[in-house]
Amino acid sequence: MLNRQVEEITGGEISAKAMGVSLSVGLACAMGIAMLRVLTGLSIFWFLVPGYAISLILMLYVPDIFASIAFDSGGVASGPMTATFMLPFAIGAAKAAGGNVATDAFGLVAMVAMMPLITIQIMGVIYKIKLKVAKEQVVVYGDTEVIDLWEV
Repeated sequence: MLNRQVEEITGGEISAKAMGVSLSVGLACAMGIAMLRVLTGLSIFWFLVPGYAISLILMLYVPDIFASIAFDSGGVASGPMTATFMLPFAIGAAKAAGGNVATDAFGLVAMVAMMPLITIQIMGVIYKIKLKVAKEQVVVYGDTEVIDLWEV
């Protein structure tokens, strides 16, 4: 539903398929970062603080509707999929690696909620650039010019 709404709002400039792919890549990156944390024991703050800072900075450059959709989709993406699939996987990986489950697997939900914020807002920046390019390509004719619609 989210993908179709974005396609409708942008007038087809950003397709539902492009949104689906970007969200999938974002969630895959979140899972990869979470597994990197599990294996190395790095602090979650090294990932969350810059990620949320990027998403807040992007809010200044995207249309308001994209910021709204991004923050809404962060909650949607982090709910059912994270609780049923990703969190048990991270807990199992932390146990298998010999780490502390409470600290290493902690933060996966926040990481997964952060990535749609960034990916959808990047799509908003792309939309804004496409809109600007389209406006620059518009040809304005004067009142006295003859416009030939058919070429012979």
